[in-house]
Formats: sequence, C-alpha cells, structure tokens
Amino acid sequence: MNIIKLTDVDLKHKRVFIRADLNVPIKDGQITSDARIVASMTTIKHCLDAGAKVMVTSHLGRPTEGQWTEVDSLQPVANDIAKRLGKPVRLIQDWVNGGFEVAPGELVILENCRFNIGEKKNVESTAKKYAALCDIFVMDAFGTAHRAQASTHGIAKYAPIAAAGILLTNELEALERALANPARPMVAIVGGSKVSTKLTVLEALADKVDQLVVGGGIANTFLAAVDQNIGKSLCEPDLIPTARALIDKMQARGANIPIAVDVVVGTQFAANEPAITKDATAVTDAEMIFDIGPNSTKTLVDIIMQAGTVVWNGPVGVFEFDQFGNGTKEIASAIAKTPAFTLAGGGDTIAAIQKYDIFDKVSYISTAGGAFLEYLEGKKLPAVDILEQRAVNQLKI
Repeated sequence: MNIIKLTDVDLKHKRVFIRADLNVPIKDGQITSDARIVASMTTIKHCLDAGAKVMVTSHLGRPTEGQWTEVDSLQPVANDIAKRLGKPVRLIQDWVNGGFEVAPGELVILENCRFNIGEKKNVESTAKKYAALCDIFVMDAFGTAHRAQASTHGIAKYAPIAAAGILLTNELEALERALANPARPMVAIVGGSKVSTKLTVLEALADKVDQLVVGGGIANTFLAAVDQNIGKSLCEPDLIPTARALIDKMQARGANIPIAVDVVVGTQFAANEPAITKDATAVTDAEMIFDIGPNSTKTLVDIIMQAGTVVWNGPVGVFEFDQFGNGTKEIASAIAKTPAFTLAGGGDTIAAIQKYDIFDKVSYISTAGGAFLEYLEGKKLPAVDILEQRAVNQLKI
C-alpha cells in the first residue's frame, strides 16, 4: 500500500484539512452514538499536538446541496469535540471560499460538506476551492472512501500534499492483513437478510476463504439450495441456483460452506415469539427460521477457534430478540476467544459486538459499512486510489 501517512508529514504551523467521518446519529440535538467521533479523535489530536492549524469536515445525513438545515448541522459534533478537548471549537458555516483564520494548535469544524454545491458530484471547481484552504489534505473517512466526492477525492487531486489519516491507515492495514496475506485457515462469516445485497461479497470471498459461513436470511437461500424445506422463512428463490453454484465452487477447491443441521424457528416475527429448536430437515411450511441451532453453533464455534483469520460481517440470527440470539452470541464469544486475527465490520455486526460486550476482544473493528463491503469485494476505493496516485507523484517528505 503506497500512500503518504499523516504520521510521516511535518505539520507544524501548516493548514491541515481533515476529511473525517463524523456522520453520527443525532436525536433531539443529542448524539446517540459517538463511536465515529471517538475513532476520529486520534488523527485530530495528532495534528493539534503537532501545532497545525486544523480544519475538520464531514458529511452528516443526506441534506440538499445549497440548503442549510439545522437537523444536518455539525454543531452538536463541534460541541462534543469541544468537551473532549476542553477548549472551544468554532463551527465555520460558509467556508468554501475561505475568509476565516485558524491559529496553530486550534481546531475548527467546517460545516457539513454536503451543504456545498458540487460536493457529491465531485465538481472540479468545488474541489479546487477546498484544496486552496490547506497545505495538507488528510483523508481519514474510510466510511466514505468508496465515494468519489469533492471532499474525499477531488481535494486530494489538488491539495499540495494528500495523506492518509491514522484511522484510515489502520483500517487499510487491518484489511490488507486479513485479505491480502491471511493466516490460514481463513474464515468469513457473512450474515444479513438478502443474498442479493451481499452477492458480490460472497462471490469474491468464495475464491479466497477456506470456510464461508452464511447466516441470517442469506442462510435460508443456501438451505433451500440443498433441498431443505425452509417454510415461510425469508428467501430469494431466484438466487437458489447461485447459492448452489457457490457451494459447488468451494467444494471443488477443497473449501466449504457449512450448512445448518439444526435451527431455531417461530411462526411469526415478534419479540415475544416462542423459540423452537429442531432438526433442519423438520421445518414445517408454517415456520420461519430465526437462528441456527446448538449443534450448528458448536460446529461454527469450532471452525472459528481453529482459524488463523476471521472476517465477520453480519449476524447469523435475529439477535435483537434474545430467544433467537444464541447463535450470534456464541459466535461473538468465539471471536473474542480465538487466537486468530479477527476483523469485523458493518452496522449490525457492531451492534452485536456491543450487545455481547466483546468490543476490546476483536483484533480490528471497521467503522465503515459500504466501503468495508466494497473492499471485501476486491473493488478499488476511489479515495484510496487517489492517495496512491498522489504518493507516486509526490517527493518524499
């Protein structure tokens, strides 16, 4: 990975523009999850400690370009960061054309970049205005690295120096360790409701991993592919042949997709629905599969404990309801205990990690959703690609 790292750049008295991912959930003006702010603080503090003039922007929500709205303002984020730093943090509203000063060791938050006309379409004139504000551009928003926008891609083309922030560098190094040079056996756990949303990920991983564990609604389509009755379970009949082809493809190279031998079912999706454990061959037409059973869970736990690398994206059951959460709970516990290098990402996965309190026991947790999946697919991320191009063209600092 040939990129310029923030930690290799002289920042003293330099104007540093950080594109962070501060897209946090806010309700009634209060931040309900600060995980992305916490993840971004390492880069921000590094720049402040180095005596840089620090500007940070991010997107928040999906505002209409050119229209400021209070609900999508970064003001609550600025307030939160000010408390963390123990000093005032200004929010600059109309910042694209400059007209503001930042002192060495000071941080300002530049209002939601998606308010700016030309941001989402990566308009060259907008990107050049961003670049004119700084001596060094720092990309630290892995969560939006798969989008070529003015604040993630365009500015990196025109800024005097374009570097990867500490969070982005850590994300890329963890992904590279897990995917480019994995310790074997390599296991991927891919859950979720639909095969269609994860199909390219499944196809890419089927070429790489030793065991591909499918969970959630996705697993039902694979059960159907081996001629099991899945009752009223969520399934995509048109993708049953694709699931069968993936099973055959992996078997042909000595790898496999473990199929559940027992399941936990109910007759309706409800928090108080009784859980019934049964053999996977005994599902009736009236039932829905909501989790894997204890024998299937034990098989997956054993696979995880013997792995060299585990990539986890998605739960294996409806873990929001405790009676259908045991499979995901036991997998989380195994991931916490395995000696393997473990990499987890995706919103539902992080929710499971938090519920089962294993946050500090996973080797690396990706803050990204879409970018994490696209990297798993083997796609080139535009924001990373431009950093690599700039690194080739820049003299060693």
